[in-house]
Amino acid sequence: MEAFPVINMEMLNGEERGATMEMIKDACENWGFFELVNHGISHEQMDALEKLTKGHYRKCMEQRFKELVAAKALEGVQTEIKDMDWESTFFLRHLPVSNVSDFPDLDEEYRKVMKDFALKLEKLAEELLDLLCENLGLEKGYLKKAFHGSKGPNFGTKVSNYPPCPKPDLIKGLRAHTDAGGIILLFQDDTVSGLQLLKDGQWVDVPPMRHSIVVNLGDQLEVITNGKYKSVLHRVVAQTDGNRMSIASFYNPGNDAVIYPAPALLEKEAENDQVYPKFVFDDYMKLYAGLKFQAKEPRFEAMKNVEASVNMGPIATA
Repeated sequence: MEAFPVINMEMLNGEERGATMEMIKDACENWGFFELVNHGISHEQMDALEKLTKGHYRKCMEQRFKELVAAKALEGVQTEIKDMDWESTFFLRHLPVSNVSDFPDLDEEYRKVMKDFALKLEKLAEELLDLLCENLGLEKGYLKKAFHGSKGPNFGTKVSNYPPCPKPDLIKGLRAHTDAGGIILLFQDDTVSGLQLLKDGQWVDVPPMRHSIVVNLGDQLEVITNGKYKSVLHRVVAQTDGNRMSIASFYNPGNDAVIYPAPALLEKEAENDQVYPKFVFDDYMKLYAGLKFQAKEPRFEAMKNVEASVNMGPIATA
């Protein structure tokens, strides 16, 4: 198995740019995942966020997890549990309207660091979307416009902890799924592993690397690229030791954004048979909510069935 793709973003500024863009292209086409180093977010800020996130879990969430999940999930169980995950999570929304100030148990320092981190990740996500446009031969800004809708993109962060599990063979930290949205940026624990993706029929570890950002592509980019880039099944394997931290930020289309294959890409294809449907992002999310841990292909088929009712206006511009 070839090495997991690691992209040094500093190389985009010099004579290595062409080779680095080729690495991003290969990662998007063949992995659906890659890892970023030298991405412009300071190590000090990432260290502060990690410390605050782990402190918040110990103070506010650890006992709740022990009472609600740990005490009950594995009681008397002998076979694999397929309807729950061994994780403790909360979700913050940044765009179109932030709710970070609404969480009563986040202290002010944590709110401030998280808001600033999210701003930097938002810019990084948009920079990555333009790099994808460049590789795909789409005009700069196309993907950002495609995600825009009438109120801009949805952007939020899922903060997760995966505590030590006594029976990791019976329950997953997080069951296998593809992500519904656009582009996902993950700041993960660099000492406790567990994240895996499915490649060529094998589960491959996403290597924990200090101060890196892991990027993966969601279902919407598969649709817009008409399958040239694909969202990939991934999961979290529970561990017996250590508490794995995961801060995953999702840069997704706005609720009313209409998603469909980019016409410029369809024109390039020899057989102009459109494979993927047109739909409103919010309709896809409603379907995904109940089918997250099932195959994505039936979701796309279901969207084809409602496609006729979608009012196809021009892509909203920023």
